[in-house]
This record gives sequence, structure tokens and C-alpha cells, in this order.
Amino acid sequence: MKPASPARRAFVLAAVCLAALCMPLSFTGPAIAIPAIAADLRGTPLALAWITNAFMLSFGGCLMVAGALADRYGRKRVFLLGMAVFSAAALALSAAPAILWLDVLRAVQGLGCAMALSSGLAALAQEFDGPGRARAFSLIGTAFGVGLAFGPFLAGTLITRTGWRAIFIATAAAGLAALLAAARAMRESRDPQAQGVDWPGALTFTGALSLFTYGLLQAPDSGWNSPASLGLLGGAALLLAIFIRVERRAARPMLDLTLFRLPAFAGVQLLAAAPAFSFVVLLVLLPARFIGIEGYSALEAGRMMIALSAPMLVLPVLAGMAAQRLAAAHICACGLLLAAGGLLWLSTCAPGQSPTTLIGPLLLIGCGISLPWGLMDGLAISVVPVERAGMAAGIFNTTRVAGEGLALAIVSALLGTFTVAALGGTAGIGAEQAAHAGSFLALGELRHASTLLTQAGAAELAQAYGTAFRHLLYVLASITTASALLILVFLRHPAPAATDSATIPACDASS
Repeated sequence: MKPASPARRAFVLAAVCLAALCMPLSFTGPAIAIPAIAADLRGTPLALAWITNAFMLSFGGCLMVAGALADRYGRKRVFLLGMAVFSAAALALSAAPAILWLDVLRAVQGLGCAMALSSGLAALAQEFDGPGRARAFSLIGTAFGVGLAFGPFLAGTLITRTGWRAIFIATAAAGLAALLAAARAMRESRDPQAQGVDWPGALTFTGALSLFTYGLLQAPDSGWNSPASLGLLGGAALLLAIFIRVERRAARPMLDLTLFRLPAFAGVQLLAAAPAFSFVVLLVLLPARFIGIEGYSALEAGRMMIALSAPMLVLPVLAGMAAQRLAAAHICACGLLLAAGGLLWLSTCAPGQSPTTLIGPLLLIGCGISLPWGLMDGLAISVVPVERAGMAAGIFNTTRVAGEGLALAIVSALLGTFTVAALGGTAGIGAEQAAHAGSFLALGELRHASTLLTQAGAAELAQAYGTAFRHLLYVLASITTASALLILVFLRHPAPAATDSATIPACDASS
């Protein structure tokens, strides 16, 4: 095979960077657009919540399967198919006539994104080696950072000027550009040792995630003890048990459960999930608060979100440099503790205060979470024997993305429950009214909640939401603090290679 020309490799890198940029844009953009979508298409709180959750669930649940298919049938083939599915779904989303279509197409879009990212990163590893590979993956990490930092602002600008449907047109254009660049320059590559896909494991894993997420999202409205909630959560537990049994017996399992016997490996999985509760969920919850409760425009909300995400552009690289002198576990734990402090600081900012009071806590959260963000990928493959690094990276990616989807479902359910409880303590509001209106208020639908609770003023409802949001931040700060302490325990004896590989910034599919 002829050596790759610099121009051709540049096209391959551009294609994968565009695919990497599409993922955070597809996550943060619709989060800003949910209030506008609700005003245009209406829909129940559960249907509106699935606009975000369907994408994350499909993405996280299909990531490992997509990687296995790419290894067996060809990285270029799966990448092109993934970007085609992603772009077609985005174009269809821009013309969706109802919430149901949005939810279904978002799941399809997540599938396309999983196919493109898993195969694209594998193809990139084939094109570059040595320092060139490190630089290439650094650019992928930068693409993610740009999408996280400026995605909300871009979405707010598009919504303000042309409407929410333009968000999906923009992501479709980026996806098509990635497809064309890859079709021109990417070479086909496969893993000659690749085996068949572990379909029983894949189906039971995705089924358990789906039932658990659906059960969490509908529980605040129907009740945690309702037959629907108990049935869905019980079904998820059953599928999880079947999944564990299947994986233990499989000759080539999708998830090698024996790796969890290594304390450091278990600690890395905890590290993968920790940012979901301290950072990722805020990318969805804060725009709803800013627009629906605080009364900001979509553009103003996007500007506010820059304070949360902008540190991602710089600090992960600095954390990688610091890891050459300091223990990566200590840097990660300190970052999570900073993020926990920012969450507690944010809890003192009630709705209605000056926007400037929010900048400090948002910056602190963003700075704190940026420190482990730049080290997690290197740690993921350094805590296992080198021959199992590929599977370790796949498990880590799935844990991170699936963990983000689950965290979003859990936190949405908690906020809904806290909001219903806060409304229940308001004079003149019955339990049934509180449950119905609370689901809308938790999504930031203050106007809709006001029409359902005419006996309560907008200021009273905003205060109830503020109380619920404050209690939620207490929970998130507690989870983040506990994660930091547990990571110190599990990673107290990291592998010597951890700090070397940690210098490569985050480059997998995560928001």
C-alpha cells in the first residue's frame, strides 16, 4: 500500500473532526431549542424530554456494536453509512410535523452518530501513528470542545434569526461535508481478527437502558409506585440480569465483565460517568431554566452557556501537561471537587437574580470538569493489560455516553419530583394538579404551568422551581464529591503509563 499523502490524510482528519463536531452540536442545540419546539409543536413533558434522551440512549447503546461492525465490515463503509443516516435524519428532523416524529428521528440520528464516531476514530488510528496520531486525536478533542463551548450560542443565534428547524439543517450540512470528504479520501480498513457481533448482549443491554430510561422519565407524572413505573424498572432489572448472564457465557462477549475485578478499571468507569452529573446534565437543564423560567431569549441563553463550556477549549490540554508531574487521579479528584463547589455556589443563585451572578459558578464548574476531561481517555487504556486496550476503550466510551443518557433521565426525574413536592407545599394546589403542572414546570414551561395553576402567580411558580433546582444541585454536588473520593480510592495505584497516555485529550464520542 502506498504511503498516505499529506493532503489525503488532511481530508480524512477533516471528515472525522466534522463528525466529532456533529455530536456535541446534536446534543446542545436541541436542548436550547426545546422551548421553541414546545411552543410550535406542543407535546407532553415526557415527549419533550425524549427529544434529548432518544439521541443519547441510541448513541450510547449502539456505540460498541457499531465499533464491532466497523472492524468486521470496514471502517470507511460504516463511517459513510453512519454519516448518511445521521444527515438524512437531521434533514427529516428539520421538517418533522409532530413531536413523535422528532423523538423517533432523534433515535435514528443517534444511531448514525454512533456508527460514524466509532468507525471514524478507528480509521483515524490507521492513518496516523506516533506524534502525528497524538496531534490528530488532539484535534478531535478540540472539535468536541468547540461544539460544547459554542453549540448553544450557535443554536441560540439560529433559533432567533430563522427558527429551531435551522439547527437540524446546519448539522445535516456538517454531516454531508464529512461524508463527502471521507468518500474522497478515507481508505478502507478492517480488523482481520474481528468476529461476529454479540447480538444477545447488545439487544439485552440496549433494552435494559431503554426500559430504565423510560421508567425514570415517566415516574414523576405517573408516580414512582405506579404499575407502569414498577413494570418498566422491573423489566430493566430483568434484562440487566440476563445481559450479565449472557456476557459471562459468551466466548467473545461485548462486555468483558472480568475487567471489573481490577479496582483501577472500575475507578475509570466511575470517572467516565462522573462528568454526566456535574456538567453534561447542565447543558440541558440550564437552557430550560434560562429561557423558560428566567425569560432569556435563546440567543442570550446560548451566550450564558459559554461560561460553562469555554474552559473545555484550554484546560484539558493543560491537565494533560500537568499529569506528567502529578498523579492523574489527584488531578481528576481535585477537578471534580472544584465542580462540586461550583454546583453548591450555583445553588445560591435563585431565579430572577442578575445574570452576572451566574458567571462565577458556571466558570468554576467548567474549569473543574475540564481537568479530568483531558485525562480520562488515557487512563481508560492504561489501567488494563495492553492486549485488552481496545476493549477497555470501547467499554469506557459506552460507559461515558450511556452514563450521560442515564444521568439525564435520573436528574430529569429528580427535578420533576422535587418540583411536584415544591408545588404541593403551595397553598391551594392539590396533589393531582401539582403532579400534572410540575412535569411542565420542571421542563421550564412556566407559561404552560401557569395556565394549569391559575390560583398561583408566575412569581410563586418560579420560586417553587427555584427551590426544586436548588435541592437538585445539592444532590449533584453530593454525587460529584463522592465520585471524587471514590476515584482517589480506586486509582491510588495507577499504571505507570497512565500519565503518558493521558496527554492525549478526550477524543471519543461524548458531549
